[in-house]
Amino acid sequence: MKSRFFSTLALLALALGGPGQRLSAAQMTAFALVKEGDKIIPPQAKDRITQIHSEKSTGSLAPDVWHIDYYDPTAAFKTTEVTFVAGKVKEITRPKHWFTSLTGARQLDWKKLKINSDHALAIALKEPTLKNLHLRATQFWLERTANGSTWKIRFWAARLGKPDQTVDIGDLHLSAKTGEILKTDLHTQSAD
Repeated sequence: MKSRFFSTLALLALALGGPGQRLSAAQMTAFALVKEGDKIIPPQAKDRITQIHSEKSTGSLAPDVWHIDYYDPTAAFKTTEVTFVAGKVKEITRPKHWFTSLTGARQLDWKKLKINSDHALAIALKEPTLKNLHLRATQFWLERTANGSTWKIRFWAARLGKPDQTVDIGDLHLSAKTGEILKTDLHTQSAD
């Protein structure tokens, strides 16, 4: 009963444009979107983030589409996902993640993290192997790993001699607590 009530409440908030007010481009960081999502999800899921991920960016290196996954004990598969497009809530779903519901979700203590998505991108762009490339797009994941909370950023660059074509050049992993680069899996020769 509570679950149906909160789903109805969330849909009403979406329809009225309540807490899902559009954020400016400067405010559209992952952590800012978590705060917006907290306003419309059931209270028992508030701040219980299991994953943050984006879609591949278009037109800039900052993604416009973000998915915030919350641990929700009232959901059948223990996950409520809030999708944001251009800083505005687009959809609230309860995806069917069988594995997560059986093993339990690894929650992020996101309030203790120092590195937001915009800062993670700024750190990654200082990587020497990316300096001479024409980067076109990124995709982000924030997850708990053996190294703690980690940002994984995938990059796409323009193909050399064919600037209208993009190619996946790999991933860079960095600590969401310290900003330290933990792993680089970049294959920049793909852009040749």
